[in-house]
Amino acid sequence: MSGILNVESLLVAYANGFFPMADEFDGEIYWHCPDPRAIFPIRRVKPSRSLRQFLKKSDYYCKIDSNFEAVIKNCANRPSTWINEEIIKAFIELHKVGFAHSVETYENGVLIGGLYGVSIGGAFFGESMFSVKTNASKTAFFHLIERLKRKNFILLDSQYINDFTERLGAIQVKKETYMRLLKAALVYPASF
Repeated sequence: MSGILNVESLLVAYANGFFPMADEFDGEIYWHCPDPRAIFPIRRVKPSRSLRQFLKKSDYYCKIDSNFEAVIKNCANRPSTWINEEIIKAFIELHKVGFAHSVETYENGVLIGGLYGVSIGGAFFGESMFSVKTNASKTAFFHLIERLKRKNFILLDSQYINDFTERLGAIQVKKETYMRLLKAALVYPASF
């Protein structure tokens, strides 16, 4: 692992609104701080009626931090990805010291979906999610939402918006608004 990504550099970056992404072609790490920024208003995000019905009937269940490494590697396992080996190693280290977390969805003991992100103070920075079965990543996401509500988190960062996150409830805010929310969240006494 090069010196660019380590626990300290990641924590400083997130505290200042930046996050790393690897170029999918050359593997170079770039720091991103988009404007506008995508966030989820934690208290207003709710699963759709059809997903609520699905969750009542399914055998899916979630765990926290049971298999972080499998989650991040599954998130990276796609044709086009910004998660390279350097990022995987750095986030595993971040997980070992208690700042990176995973929410995993299981069915019959088999990992079928999940997500991972970084937690500092009252902020959770969502990184990526994966699914090998219908609604498995959505199940993990709404499990995360409920946990963040219970633990009184005040910021859920989604970084960039896309069709999927927008359907889940993501909105965009100006960078200055995001930085104000971030500053408040970093000193907020919450624990994942």
